[in-house]
Amino acid sequence: MLSIVISGAGAVLLFYVPSSVGALLCAALCAQLRLLCNLLDGMVAIEGRRQSPTGALYNEIPDRIADSLLIVALGYAIHSPAIGWLGALAAAVTAYIRALGGALRLPQDFRGPMAKPHRMAVLTAGCALGALEMWLMGSQWALVAAAWLIALGSIVTCATRTLAIARQLGVR
Repeated sequence: MLSIVISGAGAVLLFYVPSSVGALLCAALCAQLRLLCNLLDGMVAIEGRRQSPTGALYNEIPDRIADSLLIVALGYAIHSPAIGWLGALAAAVTAYIRALGGALRLPQDFRGPMAKPHRMAVLTAGCALGALEMWLMGSQWALVAAAWLIALGSIVTCATRTLAIARQLGVR
């Protein structure tokens, strides 16, 4: 649940002060802290044998919200909200397709090219490079590239995962 708060802070920074070098660096840090929260909750649950009946809900739902907050805010930061919303929708659908494969009793498929860690890596790099670019040139091309890469890469990931499930089900 903490990942939602951290992602919300990063989203606020991207939404309200996308041209601030410090805000972009802090947003990059928020993306990484969001991933750390995700990593730690899984480790505590599995390694500490503290899994609960609602554990999967508290693992998946905050991930979808946290990703969406950051990706949508990235779209607003580049003055192209549609790209942010497309990226967030495609990111959520990648998780849906993975879960659907699991519901079909197949191993859950975490392949990319734009799985959750990849999306957050692109967002982090976009913000970090964007801070440098903003400081040197006053432009935001790194953020634009990151938003498009997340959106298009997530769509490719949806297709890749869907085709992999179809192959496992014996469909060619």
